[in-house]
Amino acid sequence: QVPLVESGGGSVQAGDSLRLSCAGSGRTFSGSIMGWFRQAPGKEREFVAAISWSGGSTKYADSVKGRFTISKDNAKNTVYLQMNSLKPEDTAVYYCAADPRSTRVRDTEYAYDYWGQGTQVTVSS
Repeated sequence: QVPLVESGGGSVQAGDSLRLSCAGSGRTFSGSIMGWFRQAPGKEREFVAAISWSGGSTKYADSVKGRFTISKDNAKNTVYLQMNSLKPEDTAVYYCAADPRSTRVRDTEYAYDYWGQGTQVTVSS
């Protein structure tokens, strides 16, 4: 069973919006901090955003602050990433991840135990 499944990626123009979704099982989602990471061609995977289990704490990469919003629906075991004002440099494969162990929102990959398969976002100018 795949622990996390992303959806919502696609090809858009600069300035457009997309909303990514990530659905998890109760085992991977319950009590976990949820994060989004991305990897552009030829680059290392980087942190994008994360949210606490309660939803009361969030963290964003400087490059997406004010444009992206992370949210979650615990009843649906789903986390979202609303991406507005997209730029060509946002082009990447976006990954959802779950951190079931930490007590605070983390922005480092090694904190996250479960990962989705990724969804491609392409932004053209």
